Amino acid sequence: MKKALQFLSENAIYFVLVVLILVIAFVDSRFISITCLRDILVQSSTRVIIALGAMFAILTAGADLSSGRMVGFAAVISASMLQAPTYLRLFYPDLPKLLEAVPLLGSIWLVIPILIAIIVTTIFGLLNGFIISRFGVPPFIATLGTMVIVYGINSIYFNLPPNNSQPIGGLRADFTGLGTGAFGSGDFSLPYIVVIAMLVSIFMWILMNKTRFGKNTYAIGGNINAAKVSGINVARTTVAMYAIAGALYGLAGVLEAARTGGATNNYGNMYELDAIAACVVGGVSTTGGIGTIQGILAGVLIFGVINYGLTFIGLDPYWQLIIKGIIIISAVAVDIRKYLTKK
Repeated sequence: MKKALQFLSENAIYFVLVVLILVIAFVDSRFISITCLRDILVQSSTRVIIALGAMFAILTAGADLSSGRMVGFAAVISASMLQAPTYLRLFYPDLPKLLEAVPLLGSIWLVIPILIAIIVTTIFGLLNGFIISRFGVPPFIATLGTMVIVYGINSIYFNLPPNNSQPIGGLRADFTGLGTGAFGSGDFSLPYIVVIAMLVSIFMWILMNKTRFGKNTYAIGGNINAAKVSGINVARTTVAMYAIAGALYGLAGVLEAARTGGATNNYGNMYELDAIAACVVGGVSTTGGIGTIQGILAGVLIFGVINYGLTFIGLDPYWQLIIKGIIIISAVAVDIRKYLTKK
């Protein structure tokens, strides 16, 4: 009996996910379909990537509040440079002429704006890591400041003439294809964005479980003083963690712009809270040093099922917030109880 309870406690997240699916399917059996599953996975793909970045701060007993605004900045940067030449309101009116004049540049232009967006958010991630490791500023405060700074810079960029804070649209088909295209066709097609999220998840699993960097990250989160004594360069590892997180936010922002076909400076608003919630519900301990990639994936899927499933059965969207709040509080309460019991 004790072993059964322990197994249930350690895998509660997966039981919650299954129960949610069964309850929604009981209300409307059409929910159990390939189409619904694909839609949930598509909507969850960028959230998975953001949550994997937010994981680093939580693993070290902190919280990254800048993720949502970095996602928005990356979306605006990439979208502003990847509009179709025939679109009437271009962010950069002279860009199509430049790409026509330099054929080689035009042929690789899809990649360049994406890289620029990811590099910019990586730089802000480096800034987060530097402030936290060099000056000892708590992650919550450091990333709060960065969040405000990034949003301010993004808003200034978004307001540049001739755009003047108008929503950016008319994106190139090869760019939006990253968010809406798929391998194959019909019910069993596999969206590109889902494949990208899967590859990122596999990379992060290898990074956290099979490399020294991953082991050092867990060690710092478990006991920073012991990590220092054991010879781990805490400052360097911290900067690297936040830089990787920044790169993941940038990639998620690019994919979000591609998926929705546009961007504004308000993209990514409150995404940081969803990412933190998914991590906590997925078993990443708020006390640091504990968490798995597969748990985070399950946490994101739980909120994906709630958002999509409850809308699917016609439940008032405000009930979604109540249910999400209950799940978050319950998850943190269980986590703290485990920590106190162990202590």
